[in-house]
Amino acid sequence: MSFQITVEPSGRTFQADSDEILLTAGIRQGIGLPYGCKDGACGSCKCKVISGEVFMGDHQAKALSAEEKAQGLILTCRSTAKTDLVLESKQVVEEGAFPIKKMPVRVFSLERKTEDVMLVKLQVPAGELIKYKAGQYVDFLLRDGSRRSYSMANAPHTVSAETPHIELHIRHMVGGVFTDHVFGAMKEKEIQRIEGPQGSFFLREAEKPLIFLASGTGFAPIKALIEEMRFNGNTRPVSFYWGARRPADLYMHDWILDQVKEMPNLTYIPVVSDALQSDAWTGRTGFVHNGVIEDFKDLSNYQVYACGAPIVVDSAKAAYTQIGLPADEFYADSFTSALDKV
Repeated sequence: MSFQITVEPSGRTFQADSDEILLTAGIRQGIGLPYGCKDGACGSCKCKVISGEVFMGDHQAKALSAEEKAQGLILTCRSTAKTDLVLESKQVVEEGAFPIKKMPVRVFSLERKTEDVMLVKLQVPAGELIKYKAGQYVDFLLRDGSRRSYSMANAPHTVSAETPHIELHIRHMVGGVFTDHVFGAMKEKEIQRIEGPQGSFFLREAEKPLIFLASGTGFAPIKALIEEMRFNGNTRPVSFYWGARRPADLYMHDWILDQVKEMPNLTYIPVVSDALQSDAWTGRTGFVHNGVIEDFKDLSNYQVYACGAPIVVDSAKAAYTQIGLPADEFYADSFTSALDKV
């Protein structure tokens, strides 16, 4: 049996079979519902049921609380329709979003940025260059059927027939099947398969000033956003907070400083949580999301884009909405690992 799903306030509609995940059905039909992990762990796909009934499978409480369920909120990545539905989702991607494709890629280069961060460039087929929005990610399709997701760290305009490369920043998760391979046996010219673009993390058009927040390799999609803004001549004010344990973990610190020289609208605030005396760090310290609270007392007229560890993203959203940030102006890409998922 098939049901009609209407998404308000956009008025977009799609069909979903009774056993088909709502998010999957929407993506299949070009309806860009917001999402992140697709595993019930991050909460990015949260939306409200205005009318109709759904069945929602297992998910993490931090992605959707009991209180939110009582308010009619669901996770579309864990829900199937039992009737026709009307959903409320203010972040529906415009019609004509880039199609998701599977393609072979070749490892073009490997550059170790720190002990546990590898910059990997993948060469995509010149005949089918991947089209995406800055901030989106791709999935590696592994032989056992599992997936690993990584944000593209270069803006779309940098991918061309002459330089058909996408850039990923991969952190080593000790014991992780895929990252052990990246930091061990992976070689240049190796063939992998990817699927993308994925995700609804990208810059929305608006006049509001911006706060970019990243922890660790959450810097990757932020780098793509900054590259795109510079290329497009976007002069919206940006305050970029990048958090790391130690100064060396700010693995492209000099790159950001170079962007600041060329972008008068960009302010960079690195924050280190566990500096040693030998680091001789004289900058900001503490948890990176608190840096924003220290500098801004009212976020009611801002947009926030946050990427990185779930605890950082979740803490930021909770804190920022308390000082005026509208919940629908908080855009996030929560870097869930296999350990974070249901």
